[in-house]
Amino acid sequence: MRRTGGVTAVAASLALLATGCLGSKSSDNNANRNADAKDVTLSIAANAAPGGKNAQEADWVNNWVIPRFTAAEKAKGVTAHVTFQPSGVGDEDYKSKLALDLRSQSGADVISLDGIWVGEFADAGYIKPLEEVAGARVNDWDGWPQIPSSVQQLMSYNGKRYGIPAGTDGRVLFFNKRLFAQAGLPVSWQPHSWADIIAAGQKLKALPGVTPIQLNAGTAMGEATSMQGVLPLLVGTGRQIYSDGRWQGNSAAVRDVLDFYRQVYGSGLGDKTLQQEAKGRDKSFALFAKNKIGILLESDYFWRGVVEPKQGINPMPDRDQNVGYALIPAKAPGTGINGQDYVSMSGGGGRVVNPNSKYPQQAWDLLTFMNSAEAVKAFLNGNAKITQRTDVNGEVLKNDPMLTFVATRVLPFTAFRPALAAYPQVSQALQQATLDVVTGKSPADAAAAYGTAVAKAVGGAGNVSSG
Repeated sequence: MRRTGGVTAVAASLALLATGCLGSKSSDNNANRNADAKDVTLSIAANAAPGGKNAQEADWVNNWVIPRFTAAEKAKGVTAHVTFQPSGVGDEDYKSKLALDLRSQSGADVISLDGIWVGEFADAGYIKPLEEVAGARVNDWDGWPQIPSSVQQLMSYNGKRYGIPAGTDGRVLFFNKRLFAQAGLPVSWQPHSWADIIAAGQKLKALPGVTPIQLNAGTAMGEATSMQGVLPLLVGTGRQIYSDGRWQGNSAAVRDVLDFYRQVYGSGLGDKTLQQEAKGRDKSFALFAKNKIGILLESDYFWRGVVEPKQGINPMPDRDQNVGYALIPAKAPGTGINGQDYVSMSGGGGRVVNPNSKYPQQAWDLLTFMNSAEAVKAFLNGNAKITQRTDVNGEVLKNDPMLTFVATRVLPFTAFRPALAAYPQVSQALQQATLDVVTGKSPADAAAAYGTAVAKAVGGAGNVSSG
């Protein structure tokens, strides 16, 4: 989840490219182009390569999607020639290549895209709403009812669908039941406010050698600070980092979030040093697995990838018995976005149809084929992981209560980062603000410095909300 300084360079190049003419082919860009073709050529692009980066996706496309789709098309009397365009590069390099391809009206017909890039690419004119690309029939796809409206946000922008999500995740509070029992806390813990979290932390503080709360903070944690710290708390105040055309600046909501950080790190409930270490997040995982951390805000990746009993990074043989999980509460009941009592943040990506495709109807058919229940299950290859589809989740997660908890309880109300070019710089400013608080600056002073940094990053104070 870490993003580097290369984001700024890519954003700048996108902005420059967006000022150019979109080319003469725009008049041909209509949904019915070649709709009745019986011999079509299509391609799929993803940042995945056989034997390399995201090899599972590459193998699935080559060995399952392409042969199954071509066979299905043949049964309809259509000869489809489908190829895969692999990549195995850094995310920003992949993003740059996509931008250049789309700018020159080339590239694959179906393209994998990080959800956080959707708004940026849409504003540049590189991608268009699915309805514009493939016509009104996209709204009749039988897969939409299986994707929660909250998850559809991942590949939407300004209220329009630009693509289909390809899986997501959710954030919760993990807690160590063994430590909770020792501290006299209920092992079925579910906090209903930030105050409840602090109260639990105070009881855990009595246990020797235990860090009560791990809340990602600081710049060393990178994007993990934003996604597993600031942003879930911020939506718990009723505010998104970006809404109604403005970014949150030195606002009451941001100050409330930073004051929560003060309560955690100013009273010894969290480990200040850990937040400043280059491998601090990894170390926090190891400490939790060793029963040294009481409460940890993380995504479901922590459950299935970190403390997984057999193949986890820090396996916990007793995970199922001693690792609890709870919804993240709003600051107080009803204060979350949309009046919610509980909140979360999610990430992920999806796939879009290239608006320059010679065969937009067939490309849409390929995209929906890749997101059918059968295809999604084939991609999982027997692994338990949250997908975009509720019907698939109900089947593949039935033996994993934690992932079922996220799929059924968290995803219906989760939120996503804004898919805008300025977000990475805003995120870095959020990370710095938490570091300021962890290292002793007051929440008010940290928020003021953050507000100045955000205004500079997003084009001036007129684009910032300080209410």
